[in-house]
Amino acid sequence: MVMPIYDDNPFTQPVKPLVTWCLIAANLAVFCFEAGASQLALDRVIDTYSLTPAALTGDMPARGWLPAFATLVSYQFFHSDLAHFVGNMIFLWVFGDDVERALGRARYLAFYLLAGVAGGLMFVANDPHSTIELIGASGSIAGVIIGYVMLRPCARITVLLGFVPLRISAYWVIGLFVILQLWKLGSTSRSEVAYWAHFGGMLGGAILFPLMKPPGVRLFQCLRPVPDTVVRIVPGRTARAGRLDGLR
Repeated sequence: MVMPIYDDNPFTQPVKPLVTWCLIAANLAVFCFEAGASQLALDRVIDTYSLTPAALTGDMPARGWLPAFATLVSYQFFHSDLAHFVGNMIFLWVFGDDVERALGRARYLAFYLLAGVAGGLMFVANDPHSTIELIGASGSIAGVIIGYVMLRPCARITVLLGFVPLRISAYWVIGLFVILQLWKLGSTSRSEVAYWAHFGGMLGGAILFPLMKPPGVRLFQCLRPVPDTVVRIVPGRTARAGRLDGLR
């Protein structure tokens, strides 16, 4: 199991990733409610806020008061157990802040939720008549992960391989994540882990990030050190400093 725990962050502006923090806080609040609720209350809440393909396609009525289409968003804030919750939040903590800085807060929130919607729709499309309930932020976070690798493919990520810390490039970490999801997708058709939602989130992120990014954000740019400053002497003028890559 490879678990990312830290990345090299090149941003020097004191911009706080408030949306990422708020998303983690919202997921934590919902999980604490789940942990403290009685089984009967928890079942009712999950029935109301989870995404059920058959309800979305009209094969059955919504299980709660919330309209079926609204569960494409609400399902993203519930988790099945502690491991599910902690794993998702670690990935969001590591990768979310960079994508938020690149997109801006409002666009990032829309991107996150839309990636989750894409994951939910892919889950429904795989089996439109299923009554299996979908919960979890995995589709949303899969979209964020793809946005990150499109933004910073060569960033160095510290990961835990078992209990051994390693530092490797983002494209290796995320490439392994993508390969694992696709392998799981091909090896099982029905599972407690909704790999179709993961795949839909990744696909949604790959489509949405280029469309939603501000014009100045470039894709697939490996990080390079800032060029050294050199002095150019121009006869009859005061010496001026210029960047090496700007000299002609």
